[in-house]
Formats: sequence, C-alpha cells, structure tokens
Amino acid sequence: MSATATGPRLKWWTKGDWNGLFGLGTNVLLNVIVLTGLCLTVVQIPGDTVYGRILPALGIALPLGNIWYAILARRLARRENRTDVTALPYGPSVPHTFIVVFVVMLPVALSTGDPLAAWRAGLTWAFIIGVIVLLGAMFGPWLRKITPRAALLGALAGISITFISMSPAAQMWQAPWIAFVALGFILVGWLANRPMPFGVPVGLLAVIVSTVIAWIAVAAGWSGILEPSAVSQAVSDLALRLPFPTGDVITGMADIAPLLASAIPLGIYNFTEGMTNVESAAAAGDRYSARQVLAADGLGAIIGSFLGSPFPPAVYIGHPGWKAVGGRIGYSLATGVVVAVVCFTGVVGLFLAVFPMQALVPVLLYIGLVIGAQAFNVNARRYAPAIVLAMIPSIAEWATGQINNALSSAGTTAQEVGIDVLVANGVVYDGLHLLGQGAVLVGILVGAIACFVIDRRMYAAAITAGIAAVLSFFGLINAVEVAVNASPGVTIGYLFLGIVLAGFGWKERHDTDRPLDDEVLFVNGTLMRGLELHDNLTGAEFVEETATAPRYRVHTIGDVHPGMYEVGPGETGASISGELYLVPTEVLLKVIEGEPPGLYRGPVELADGRVVPGILFERERAEQHPEITSHGGWRQYRAATATVPR
Repeated sequence: MSATATGPRLKWWTKGDWNGLFGLGTNVLLNVIVLTGLCLTVVQIPGDTVYGRILPALGIALPLGNIWYAILARRLARRENRTDVTALPYGPSVPHTFIVVFVVMLPVALSTGDPLAAWRAGLTWAFIIGVIVLLGAMFGPWLRKITPRAALLGALAGISITFISMSPAAQMWQAPWIAFVALGFILVGWLANRPMPFGVPVGLLAVIVSTVIAWIAVAAGWSGILEPSAVSQAVSDLALRLPFPTGDVITGMADIAPLLASAIPLGIYNFTEGMTNVESAAAAGDRYSARQVLAADGLGAIIGSFLGSPFPPAVYIGHPGWKAVGGRIGYSLATGVVVAVVCFTGVVGLFLAVFPMQALVPVLLYIGLVIGAQAFNVNARRYAPAIVLAMIPSIAEWATGQINNALSSAGTTAQEVGIDVLVANGVVYDGLHLLGQGAVLVGILVGAIACFVIDRRMYAAAITAGIAAVLSFFGLINAVEVAVNASPGVTIGYLFLGIVLAGFGWKERHDTDRPLDDEVLFVNGTLMRGLELHDNLTGAEFVEETATAPRYRVHTIGDVHPGMYEVGPGETGASISGELYLVPTEVLLKVIEGEPPGLYRGPVELADGRVVPGILFERERAEQHPEITSHGGWRQYRAATATVPR
C-alpha cells in the first residue's frame, strides 16, 4: 500500500534532529556530569557506587523515558497524519538534582558520617517523588487549580537562586578566566538569542572554547586546574557497568519521615511542571496526554531508585524550541542512546577529567537565572511580593547549611558554640533553622497566603494558614523533627495568623471589589485553540479549559464570532465554556487591536468564583442577533451547525 493511501511516511531521523540532539544531548550530558561531580565531591559517595550503581541506573531510567516519548510522538504523528510532530525532551530534573544532594543526602552524610546511608536516603526520596508524580496524574489538575502559580514558581525561584545558582557562581569566581569565556557565549547565545559561528550549539561551543583555554594554561604551566594524569586514569577506568536492582531503597525507608517535607512539595511541583510543559507542547501544535507523560516521569523515578539512582527524571522545558530548529522523533531516541553509553561505560569520569568545572557551571547558573526570572515573568506584577516571600525559606535553608558546614569544618556545631552566642553576633541561627525546615513546602504555603491576601481572598488565606499549622504540628515544616506537637510556637503562630486573616475576611465579607489579574484572559470565541484568530494569542500560555459562572448569555454575530454579556439580577443566564490564558502585555495589545467592533475586555466570573478579564460584547448590539446560549459555547454551536460534506 502506498504512502499516499496510508498517510505520510514517518522518518526515524531528519536533518533537524541533529540540532535537537546537540542541543538536548549537550544539556542532558552536562547535567549528568554535574550530578556525578556532586556525588563524588559534596556527598563523597564512593566512586564504585557512583560509577557502578548511580550512573548505570540513570542509563536505564533516562533512555526508557526518551524511548517512550518517541513512541508517543509516532503515535500522535500517525493519528493526525503529520510528519512535523516533535517528541518531548526528557532528562534528570535540575532542581531535584541540587535538592537531593544538598537538602537530602548531604545532611544525612554529615550527621551519620556514612555517605552510603546518605545515598540510600536519596533513593527513598526519589521513590517518594515517583509515587507522588504517579498520583499527580490523577489529582494534579485539581491541586494545580487551587494553588497560586506565583507561590509554586516563587518557591522554585528560591531553590534556583540558592541551590542551583549560588554554588556555580562561587565556582566561577574561583577561575573567572575560564568561566567568563563560557559565560560570554551563553549570555550572547541564550539571553540575546544570537547565532553562534558555523551554527554550533551554544552550550557545546561555550564548554569547548573555555576548556581549550584551560588546557592551554595547563600546558604552558600557568595553572594546575587540570591534571593530565587524571585523564589517563579515567581512560583506564573505562569499563562496562550494568545496573541491577537491590533493596537499598527499602533500607532507606527506615527513616522516611524527614524526607517527606521536601519530597511531597517537589513531587507536586514535578507533576504541575510536567502538565505545564505538556500544554506548552500543545500550544506548539503537538497535543500529548498529560497522564501518559506523568506516568513516564513517575515510573522513571521509581525504576531508577530501585536500580540505584537518587535523581528523578522529568519532562524538560523547551519542546517548542526543539520543534523550531527541526527536531522531530530521532533526536529523543539518539539522546537516550548517548546517555546510556555514557552512563554504562563510565565516560562521565573522563569528561570530569577533561572539562574543568568552571567551563560547565555557567550553564547551571544560566538555568538558575531563567528559573528564578520565570516566577516574575509569567505572573501578574502585583504578586511580586508574594514571590519574594516564597523564596525566603529556601534562602534560610541554604544559609543554615552554609553555617553548619562552616562550623563542621572547624570541628564544632551550632549547639556547641551556643545559639545565644551566635544570635548575639548577628547570626539568628535558631530562626533560620526553623524557617528553612521543609523550605519548599513552607515557601508554597506562605507564598499562597500572600497571593490570597493580595487578591483579597482572606478566607482562602486563613485556610492555608490553618493547613500550615497542621503541618508544623506534625513536624513536616518549620520543625527540627517529625513528631506530634513538634513545633508549638510555630503552630500557634500560624493559628493566630489564620484567625487574623479570617477576621478580616468576615469584616470584608460584603466587599465585591476584587482586583483583576491583568495578565490572564478568558476567551470564548475565535481566539480559542484551532479557531480563526488563535494566532493573535501567539506568545500567550494556555492555562486550562474552563467555563463561566451561570450568569451569561451568548449570541452569534453573523456566524463570524460570538457575543457574550452578563445578565442582570433576576435574569436567567448560563455557564459558557472557554479557555484561560496567561497573556503578556504585548500579546494583549495585539488581541485588543484585532477584536471586531462591539467586543471589549471586561470582568468575567468563572465557575470556581474567580473574576478574571474576559472578552465581552455590548448587550444592545448582541440582542440584535440570534441567541445561542443553549449550546453552552461557541465550539458547541459551531459543531451543532456544521454542514456535513456531501
């Protein structure tokens, strides 16, 4: 049967896949190199465990995800008879890499003096993450809906500034003559979006040029930052190491309670970010099942943990970028193969010997900057204070870790020095320590409280404070241990905060003056996906399909577009379906300029009680046209009145 009869022929590899491979492959390999270095130098896990257990486990978990995403892409291409479908990118989660090293494994290593116990705790933590992500496939949309995005991204920004950015930045200044070269290429190529010579991928060029400079300095005797003998040793250590499952993850569950405070919120973030990336791919034209994608992420973390990897994998941001450069299906498969070869053979050790860390960490600094900036870029400006508040617990946790490490290096502890002595010298150790316990979850909670207050949703803020009180009571946040009544002062504080907020909520219960979110927009007509004016929303981010409260009517305006308006008190209205978008200012201006006469931007109440800007129509003009309210929306009307081709 010909390709014409069965649909277009699907190729496993296209010319554009080379761009995707060098881009995604470089990114994933860099992350594997960094996590290897962190395990060896920070947690001091023995090399046999790193090269014999952790990396081979990644060599299974990561390619499985790449293969699964390639299969999903081919299924989508066949279903829609297309050849331009791009597979989702996949790799080790950068935020989780730093969290599991500095927040989970390092404290265990310092307290027990046993790096292997720290590694087992990391395995259990990754297992919990995987289970939560699998549960998120069922409950994720609901949790994402009730949690303010500014709080989620603000907590992540705190991680990006501290655990992702600070250490790489410090390492860069150890040898700026290397790091600044790589940083220059990264700033020009990724921030300014300028092409590199000969079309070489930015990250690859930055690492190669700065590495060449480092080796020239070593050869000339100007620096000892690299050791040629280490390269020959790494070559001699190359060997095939295959993964095998053991019960180490079960052993790590013996002390599971302290891990929940960071695993639960990061697991929630994983599946919410996964859903966001799926929607990003949909906006670029490739609609994947969020459930199938989240299942891959969750199973990848669980399988990896039983094989020996404490690093959960995740769907990456960037699908539209790889699609734009021509990546299709092959780049995902090729990335998985390359990662497997690198992890099974121990080539990572060779990379660490060849490439100076200062040539690699500028990429991580850039990632931290982008993640931190994202919290402010995709949320309304009025949420900026809430975002900063959500960042503070992670800063406290990072600062506490720095103090503990410094004291440990001096052979003492905060308790031995004396908390009062530290406080008297300006180091508020006790407050920093409590604030930073369960930092990610604390950041989400206090950030959400601030968001609700900004939106004058005082009862929602009070309920959130009550949830924080319960969590602190059991020691999941703001406590030094998991126990009953673990942190009474904090628990009482949250309860008092909830009472104050509830009091203001009761006082303002009749106040209907709520601020509109200037950076979201509810659309119910031709701006929706797949319809005539959807291109006017290019640059906006799809949030969700939703509907209005049952207070609206809609008419067809010449069968070209709908006209929706709010009914008055005592009048009968209906719930009208539509879509909600995050809309930057420049996109909003384009939408407004492209609207037909009679349409305008005004407040629309959604079914869940939120009041957001939406596209409305002048009632007097709408009533001159046929009413279609009974259909429930413009899509439904179009489907009901579509002519069947004969």
